[in-house]
Amino acid sequence: MADHSILSPSSMSRIIACPPSAMENAKLPDESSEYAAQGTDAHALCEYKLRSYLGERVSDPRENLTWYDQEMEIYTDDYMTFVAGQIIEAKEKCLDPVVMVEQKLDMTEYGEGMFGTADCVIVADGNLHIIDFKYGSGVAVSAGDTKKVNAQLACYALGALLVYDFLYDIDTVTMTIFQPRRENVSSVTVDKGDLLRWGEEVLKPAAALALKGGGEYRAGDHCRFCKIRNNCRKRAEQAMEEAKYDFRPPSTLEDREIEELLPKLEGMISWAESVKEYALKAALDGKSWNGWKIVEGQSKRKYKDELAVAKAVKAAGYDPYELKVLGITDMTKLLGKTRFNKLLGKLIVKPAGKPTLVPVEDSRPEMKKTAEEEFKEETE
Repeated sequence: MADHSILSPSSMSRIIACPPSAMENAKLPDESSEYAAQGTDAHALCEYKLRSYLGERVSDPRENLTWYDQEMEIYTDDYMTFVAGQIIEAKEKCLDPVVMVEQKLDMTEYGEGMFGTADCVIVADGNLHIIDFKYGSGVAVSAGDTKKVNAQLACYALGALLVYDFLYDIDTVTMTIFQPRRENVSSVTVDKGDLLRWGEEVLKPAAALALKGGGEYRAGDHCRFCKIRNNCRKRAEQAMEEAKYDFRPPSTLEDREIEELLPKLEGMISWAESVKEYALKAALDGKSWNGWKIVEGQSKRKYKDELAVAKAVKAAGYDPYELKVLGITDMTKLLGKTRFNKLLGKLIVKPAGKPTLVPVEDSRPEMKKTAEEEFKEETE
């Protein structure tokens, strides 16, 4: 098998929504970023910890991880603890559950060349559990619901069913996203029959269409990780169409008009930023844009050598240092997680986050009261 599949499960939600994007993306090199590199390192550490828990002899990868830090140590511990809990639960219901870590799965029955690697698969009597670790801290990823499953997890589940269904007589499939940096654990359990129907009626036709380069281009949230998002014509057409809206001052808009605009604004902003990113990269590569030039952005002054600065200030008779309590991550590193919780657990608070308006499908619980409402109640 090649290292990458055109019909990659991680891209399947986009491919189902926009089939021709599959072949367009296959023509371009993989994108790299610090966030992706962090995720790769975190997955390697998760794999090591989980395999060690299962009794396998594996090498500790920490010294070879570029992005390893105490935060990664803590979050991967959280993942391992969660998965260990799921394994214990499976053993309570089944004498010999199968637990697979970084398991390669073949889904060619649903699309030529379709394969992928699941972070963790737990197979027990009656139930198959797919667990996917996400290290990103940006958008909270949902496992979906019984009406609309997460396509990536569903692909993994279908691949696992092809191998293990006849051995364990599976009735239900549980799919979980574990995203610790967002405090997001999203899980859904679906009937096996419903998942198999999704594979036949949704996944298989979309895969066949994508491999032929057929279907229609469609813009939407799935564009976020598409390699042609910066200069996709369909995405531009949609954004420009939405930009035709008569933007009167907000105070004159009716509530229904604002409700129509809200879901469009994020897409328009994201598209505009993508175009700027594309234009800047082209300019840095030598492209000249009529009426535009490259300049240096704002930057902050910084010390060239902090040790030399401290030495110079001390020599002048001043103290160059400030006394400051370590942050939570550094304090956890100093004390260790167990001792940290014992000594400081009761002294840690988590302030309420800044109010943010999001679609109702967002997995975060709705705020019960705004600060203004609470203040009003207190003064009445």
